[in-house]
Order: sequence, then structure tokens, then C-alpha cells
Amino acid sequence: MKRERLGSRLGFILLSAGCAIGIGNVWKFPYMVGQNGGGLFVLIYLFFLIVLGVPVMTMEFSLGRASQKSPAKMYQALENEGTKWHWHGYLAVIGNYILMMFYTTVCGWMLRYFVDTANGKFVGLDSAGVGAHFDSMLGDAGMQVLYMGITVAVGFLVCSMGLQKGLEKVTKFMMIALLLIMIILAVNSIFMDGGQEGLAFYLLPSVERLNEVGLAKVIVAAMNQAFFTLSLGMGAMAIFGSYIGKERALMGEAVNVALLDTFVALASGLIIFPACFAYDVEVGSGPPLIFITLPNIFNHIPLGRLWGSLFFIFMSFAALSTVLTVFEGIIACTVDLLGWSRRKSCLVNGILMFVLSLPCALGFNVLSGFQPFGEGSSVLDFEDFIVSNLILPIGSLMFILFCTHKKGWGWEKFTEEANSGKGLKVQKWMRFYMTFILPVIVAILFVVGLYNFFR
Repeated sequence: MKRERLGSRLGFILLSAGCAIGIGNVWKFPYMVGQNGGGLFVLIYLFFLIVLGVPVMTMEFSLGRASQKSPAKMYQALENEGTKWHWHGYLAVIGNYILMMFYTTVCGWMLRYFVDTANGKFVGLDSAGVGAHFDSMLGDAGMQVLYMGITVAVGFLVCSMGLQKGLEKVTKFMMIALLLIMIILAVNSIFMDGGQEGLAFYLLPSVERLNEVGLAKVIVAAMNQAFFTLSLGMGAMAIFGSYIGKERALMGEAVNVALLDTFVALASGLIIFPACFAYDVEVGSGPPLIFITLPNIFNHIPLGRLWGSLFFIFMSFAALSTVLTVFEGIIACTVDLLGWSRRKSCLVNGILMFVLSLPCALGFNVLSGFQPFGEGSSVLDFEDFIVSNLILPIGSLMFILFCTHKKGWGWEKFTEEANSGKGLKVQKWMRFYMTFILPVIVAILFVVGLYNFFR
């Protein structure tokens, strides 16, 4: 079967960025900045994005383009006879399923909040009322399942329309709309009375704030955010590598995707921090920032219902872009493994994904008694732990070792593929860093991540 192709380079960059851009950028990034001292955290994050994220993304793109396969069959096309690298391919496939088992529910929250904001459900509520609304949403099993089901149905429906006519066309629209909405919201926030203090906290490095948090803690947090923001380690980027030709060198494309991903993360801070300072809201309030804090802010600003609706449709687009691209990965793996048509793969996986997503959707109500990491934890925490703390770092380590060592694919074959075409290329002097230093950094992140989690 001839492999499908994307229609344009822009489509490839927007799809890859759509996979990377998700709730981690627009939900986690702002509160991580808030908890880790502001401006200096942002600078350290950008440094690690370049030295960690770009090399691993280049490797993933190269593996996909060279093999012309999904992660399910990618290693078989490239590994030496008798080696067992392909076992990781199956782990990557499982990782995509587990990620979507909880991500579909969180995407459903974004859709639900857009509907509720547009309908004026938050108008007139005080802080306690907004908090109660979020708790009520989590406790409503029927609505949780409904919005999760809408996410799954929309995702596989779009993918079933084909690579160019479905996924590429819809993602291009969503990503361009997302970027425009972000700019409008950021301009609105920047010009709020009192918002300048928020901009200063966000953009001006402060050694004093850094010392308060602790340099080591800030560095580890920035490394983690830079590493995980690009969705590396599950083979999602390899899928899109397999859909493009050899006209462009892949490190340049990885830089483009990282820049777009970073723009969205930074712009989300421009939206959130001026608003928080203007209305005296704690910027380090953590995960509740978006669902409890921001609706309170929208309640107090002119045209708040409009700005709130725009914000949550933007959040929905950010989440849906990841859902669509990971669903595409799941479909490609199924087609490669079982030889099914795209439509059959979409139908079967749509039903399977709905069933697999039920535990998370019901984890805050019917299954709330299941608390795997102690009081207050949930099914979502358990599934997120498997993906974020195990599958992503282990997967990235496998890609690095496979691309740099002679018992894998090897440095020469990797760089030959990565450097085919015009644009920024992998340089010879990078070999020592990518072969010996990069895997050590990822291994340290893996161990520190586990230590911090269980501490």
C-alpha cells in the first residue's frame, strides 16, 4: 500500500506543532512559571528546549522518514537482523493509547467550559461558586462521559476523512485560529490596568525570586517542562516524518516546530500573568489556575463572557490538535500492523478508545474510591504517571541510543537521513554531545522524575 503524503510543508509543521502544542503549553507552562520564580525559569526552559527537545525531535522525524512506517513497524525496517529494538515500537503504540485514555477526558473539560462560559453559567458567581462548578462538573458522570465521547467521535471522524482532506485541513484551520485567538487575548491582557506587574514578573529575570525557590529545583523543573512539552518518546513525531519527502533537512524542521510550540507557551503566559496581577490572583496556584482562577477573572472584566469563551475555545483547539495527531498515530500503527483500511481502523479504534477512556471519565465520580497514589489521587494521575514518568523518558532514551550507536541504526545512517534536503543540518561536532551527554541527561530526568513523584 502506497504511503499517504501531506499536501504541504506548512501542513507538516502545523501538524507536528499541533501534536506538541497541548494542555502542557497553555495549562502547565504558566503555572510552572508562576511556581518557579518567573522570568529566569523561562530563560532556562528555552535553553533546555534547544539542547534537549530539538535533537530528540530530529531523531524521531528521521526514523519515520527513513522507515516510511509507524512506530509499530519502524524499527523492523531499520534495525540490524537479530536485534530486539522493535520491542520498543510496541511500547510506543501502547503509550499512545494510554495518553489518549486520559487526554480525551481533559479535552472534554475544555469543551464543557467553552459551552458553559458561552452560556453565561459563570456570570455572577463568586470564587467559591466557580470552584463548586468545577467540582460539580467532575462529579457529573453522565456529562464527563458525554464530552469525552464527543472528543473521541470528532477525532476519529476527522481522521477517517483522510490525511490531507481530514487531518491536515482541519488541523491547519484550528492551529491558525488558535494563534489568532492567542494574539487577541494576549493584547487584551497586556493592556489591563495593573497588568504591567504581571508582565514584569513573567519577562524580567529575578535572581531574588530564583533564590527563594532554589536554583536546582528551577533547573530540574525547566528541564522537565522543555522535555515533555514536545510530546517526544512515543513515536508521534515519527509518524509525521513518514508522511514527508526529502526536500528539507530535519533539524531545521524540528527547530520550526519547537519555535511554534514555544510561541504558544509564551503567549499563554502573556494572557494569564497580566490578568492574574491585575486582579490580585496567586500565579503559583497550580492546576486550578485555568478552571477556577481564570473564570473568576473573566467575571470581573468588561466583555468577560466573550473573552472567556474565546479562551476556552482556544484551549479546546489546543487539546483537540493533540487528540487528532495522536489518533492519527494510533490509526497508522493499526494499518501497519493489521493491514486494515483507514476507515475500518477509525471505526474499531473509535469504539475501543471510548471504552478505554471510561475509567478516567468516571475516575472523579463512580470510581473515585480508586486512589492509586493515596488520598486525592485518581485514575487520571495513574495514567498520566505511566505516560509522563515512564513511557516518554524511556522512549526518548531508546530513540537516542538507536540513532547514535552502531548496534542500533547508527550515527552515519541517522545523519544521512536527517541531513537530506535544504536547511539546518546535524553537524559533526554534535556527535559527542548527542551520543554521550544527551542520553545521560534524559536518564537523570527519568530518575529525578520518579524520585520527585514518590517523594
